Amino acid sequence: MGVGFVVGVFGVLILAHAAYSTIQYRSLLKIMQEEFSGPPFHVAIELILGLVLSMWAALTVPGKFHSINPEAEENRIVSLPANQDFMIFNHRGRLFPKQTDLKLKH
Repeated sequence: MGVGFVVGVFGVLILAHAAYSTIQYRSLLKIMQEEFSGPPFHVAIELILGLVLSMWAALTVPGKFHSINPEAEENRIVSLPANQDFMIFNHRGRLFPKQTDLKLKH
């Protein structure tokens, strides 16, 4: 387990605690017969901290981004699976004009 994974778990735990605190706060307000106008300030800070930690972990744990090589063989249409039962060519798109060099009239 890397540091990013541990930070992500910690961020999710903070978010869960903020949710639990909000539910507990709302039940306290119901007992006191007051209106709920929003979570307390410390819960809002927990939400922001949990969101930042979870987002950081989500961006760092999977790894580095790789560029897509357009000339790679994996990107060709020939690499489609042999089962092409779901390729439908008889659809509403046939009503559109087939000319691609249409010019707009001003």
